Formats: sequence, C-alpha cells, structure tokens
Amino acid sequence: MKVVCSQSELNAALQLVSRAVATRPTHPVLANVLLTADAGTNRLSLTGFDLNLGIQTSLAASVETSGAITLPARLLSEIVSRLANDSPITLATEESGEQVQLTSLSGSYQMRGLPADDYPDLPMVESGMTLKLQPAGLVQALKGTLFASSSDEAKQLLTGVHLRFNDKALEAAATDGHRLAVLQVDDALQDSANSSDDAAEGFAVTLPARSLREVERLMAGWRSDDPVSLFCDRGQVVFLAADQMVTSRTLEGTYPNYGQLIPDGFNRTLALDRRGLIAALERIAVLADQHNNVVKFSSQPDEGVVQISADAQDVGSGSESLPASLTGDAIQIAFNVRYVLDGLKAMGSDRVVLHCNAPTTPAVLKPEGDAEAFTYLVMPVQIRS
Repeated sequence: MKVVCSQSELNAALQLVSRAVATRPTHPVLANVLLTADAGTNRLSLTGFDLNLGIQTSLAASVETSGAITLPARLLSEIVSRLANDSPITLATEESGEQVQLTSLSGSYQMRGLPADDYPDLPMVESGMTLKLQPAGLVQALKGTLFASSSDEAKQLLTGVHLRFNDKALEAAATDGHRLAVLQVDDALQDSANSSDDAAEGFAVTLPARSLREVERLMAGWRSDDPVSLFCDRGQVVFLAADQMVTSRTLEGTYPNYGQLIPDGFNRTLALDRRGLIAALERIAVLADQHNNVVKFSSQPDEGVVQISADAQDVGSGSESLPASLTGDAIQIAFNVRYVLDGLKAMGSDRVVLHCNAPTTPAVLKPEGDAEAFTYLVMPVQIRS
C-alpha cells in the first residue's frame, strides 16, 4: 500500500473514527483503526469498530498501490495531529505488510500494525427496513431527547433513545426513570419506502445513546440537504450519509409505554420567559448544588410571580422572583435543578409553560403554544417541611 493525502483531512477522519475504537479492547486489533487504500477510486477509507459501534469515513487521496492495514488508533492520531497542516502525508507499507512508514515534510515515522484480515467486518444490512431521513429532522429529534437517557448500564433499555417512525413523522423518546423527553418531528422521513413491506407504518427501534451521539455529531456537520439512509435488520442499524457510515447494535426488549406516564390534564400552569428562567435557575443552582440539587417553585397567583428558591443547609439560601402568567391555585413544588435546566435548554421557544397538578405528581414542561411537538416530564422531589 502506498498513498499520499492531506494532513488536515487525514486528521479530521482519524478524530471521527477514533470515537468508535475500543478503550479497553478485548482483542489487540480492536485498539487499531483500519486503513484501506483503493487505487481505482483514489480514496483512503478509515474504520473504527468496537463490536457495538462502528464509524467509517473516506477521503480523497493519491493512491499509488492499493492495500489495507490496521494501525494503533491513538498513536497514529497523536502523530498526525502534531504534523504541519500544510504538509502532505505519505503512508507506505513495507514488504512484510506489517510495518508502515509515515512521511511528511518534517520527518518520517515507523509504526507496526496488524493485518487487515484480523479486523472484524462492519455489519452490513442486506435486507430489512430502509428509510430515508431528513438530516435536520434527525438532528432535531436527537438534540431534544439524548440528554434524558440513562447513564446506568444496569438499566440497559433506558441507556438508549426510542425512535418510532410512522408515515413521515419521527417520534424520539428517552427516559432515565426520573424524567422523560418526547419530541415529534413531522416530515422527518423523505420516503417511507421499505424493502420488505409496503410502508414503515409503526416501525420502532431503540438505539444506544452513545451511537446516536455520533450520528448527531455527524449530521450536525453535514453540509448537504441529501437524505440520510437508515438500514435496520436483525439487531443492527446502519446510518449512511455520502462517504460516512455509522453502524450500531440495537437494544433488545420492549421499551416502556411512556405515553401512559404523561397525565391527561393539569389544574395549574406557570408560564415564564425561558431565558429568564434559565438564568435564575443557574444562579440558584450555585446554592442547590451545595446540598441536594433541589430547587423549589412557589407560585403566587395574586401577585403574578413565581418564586424560585434553594436552601443549602449550613451553607446559605437564596431566592428569586420571576413574573409569570399563572392559572389555578398556588402551589409549592420542588425539582432537581439539573433536570429542569436540561429540559429548558433543549427547547427553542421564548416562553415555556410548567404544567402540574400536585407537589407529588409528574409535572410537564412545554414550549408555549407548542401543542404536541416537545414534551418534557419531570418527577418532583418530595419536600419534607
């Protein structure tokens, strides 16, 4: 293999695929990145795969001799990232095929690799479900839900995001047991064509948040309106966008029926300016974080204000008042301040409405005037008087 490519493009590709390289590999080759040079297309392809998450990308290169090898991901990334970005890089394998010479304007480096044949193949979806997604709609759905997924590996299913496709709409949902984010994106699907059935009616899949964060990162930098292809078959999902691909296993099991958790109606609402509320909560959080992260909301309908307060035992206390449009009786309800802030930051509206019934029943935050698109349910914290 002999190939010449740009330092900046190779560095960007390595940063991308290294996110799928195993940190504690079960086999030495999984700590490596696979490089495949193709003289026919004059492209260099890079792959990272930890057996759960796979990322592949390619870049234009001058390929003198086709070939493939795997190299230590971390070592290669650190060398390439430190080379001058205006210097072309030449990668050439020795006759044995396991030693690679990396040459730039400033010098040359030798690295020992492992044969490409030892590297596991990325899962390919030959049949099953095929969907075309609008990149902007997919990014919107992931941004609005990923933060609410669980980081507790014991709650296997809850470490993912549930994606439900129906006609042309995409509904994404994530919960960690304390809060729930649901976002509906209309017209997220360009085409509901399915290779096996007539339509993607009611098709749903749960994918690990870690994989979807990479998809979101990929899509956020996607500079095209071309649709993203999603293939799903036998426990594997592949997202394909131009010359970049993310593969992921699915999370098996029945996702909780989250629709049942959302109350049918509410007898109290608190409508506030979203940015003003975020700023006040971030100030109050300085105290709340000292003790138990709890912040209290006290509505005062007579005065048209909501008081937000935190009491950190032996440290201090603080409160702020915000103007609000209130309906229903006065209420005092407490939340984990971090959960509330996460939900508010995922919204794009100027005003938000907090819907609640009692200090111990689930409350729902919604953008004002947004009937159905985004719902953020938070469980209150019980206050001991």
